[in-house]
Amino acid sequence: MSLLVYSYVADLIFGDPRRFPHPVKGIGRLIVFLENKLRGNETKWRERVKGVILVLAVVGASTLFAYLVLYLCGRINPLLGKAAWVFLAYTTLSVKDLILHAEAVARSLKGNDITEARVRLSRIVGRDTRNLSKEEIVKAALESVAESTNDGIVAPLFYLILGGPVLAVAYKAVNTLDSMVGHKDERFVHFGWFSAKIDDALNFVPARVSGFLIAASSFFLGGNFADSFKVMTRDGRKHPSPNSGVPEAAMAGALGIRLGGPSVYEGEVVEKPYLGEDKKTVEVSMIDKALAISFMASLLALSSGVLLKWII
Repeated sequence: MSLLVYSYVADLIFGDPRRFPHPVKGIGRLIVFLENKLRGNETKWRERVKGVILVLAVVGASTLFAYLVLYLCGRINPLLGKAAWVFLAYTTLSVKDLILHAEAVARSLKGNDITEARVRLSRIVGRDTRNLSKEEIVKAALESVAESTNDGIVAPLFYLILGGPVLAVAYKAVNTLDSMVGHKDERFVHFGWFSAKIDDALNFVPARVSGFLIAASSFFLGGNFADSFKVMTRDGRKHPSPNSGVPEAAMAGALGIRLGGPSVYEGEVVEKPYLGEDKKTVEVSMIDKALAISFMASLLALSSGVLLKWII
């Protein structure tokens, strides 16, 4: 069986254990440490230069760590080298975590506990959740599932196929940098500029693959491929992010609803374009449908990767 499959299965079994050493958590701690050392109240260009240094340091250290682990384990024993490959690859995937977090939001909503649903939603989205209505919570969860299908599943698999755990860990380092410092607020607008640009570049192809896989998955699950694909190609480019809108639009079309619109971030309203059309009423059960589509997309991505590896 392919090491890629073993890695995928490991993620389904173990997910992201809170008390177990995890490379991505280490990347996050390194970012915080270096940010505190580098950031200061300086000019725009000095902040940008320091942001570039941060990216090079974090990605370089993460890539070197992954390479050394694979190299040293392989030198000790070939079987240990394969185990290291599977472990590092599994830590770049987030199939189980996506399911657990989104299901927790849905479970709270089904129990009519809006307060708890807002709290659980706040763990997977960046927007303010304190005043969201039930429908807004569902929509935010759906957007998160769609975006995470790319960031946490398809993109890591894409880079695992291209360059194994070393390249996948490099991608996760960039993605973690973007999530932590790649914001356009006053604090990070210059310091996190390079992190955001690199993340956009690395996600450009995977995001479009994710959008297509979401559309294909909706077809396999009895949905409408044509609507999903149409909305993806029509509305995906409207999003301020060159990538996030693609899987979100595909998911909106697959479910027959409209996502996007105004959201509140740190007390400020951010206007986002609408994606999709209001063909159906937004329901809590759509979170389960979105997760089924996301899971099918992950299986399609995995199968494609195994097939490509076999052909090559």
